[in-house]
Amino acid sequence: MPNIPNINPELKLKRGDVINLLLTSVALEGIGHSNLLNAEGEKLQKAIQQAETLGDLLEASRSVEKIIEIIIKKEILLQFKLEELLGIPMYPKQSEDEEKIDPTW
Repeated sequence: MPNIPNINPELKLKRGDVINLLLTSVALEGIGHSNLLNAEGEKLQKAIQQAETLGDLLEASRSVEKIIEIIIKKEILLQFKLEELLGIPMYPKQSEDEEKIDPTW
């Protein structure tokens, strides 16, 4: 499982570090969604094996459907977040009269 670096309360992060941490948060949330989808698939498989009536199957199906709808909504929001992050320039724009900015900033 990926690890986010230990961050002390006195934050001294560079622009690139912040962007990387934000991208990492998107990736970790995506991993969480995939784990939830996998668990829902397993739940549905178990329900199919143990169902005694059509009603049991429909109940399990509705439950899984609700979770999948929530995950889809969260994935859409995550896509918006990713698109915004990808639009952030790695380095701030410079005017012609500004001296060059250190790329490690």
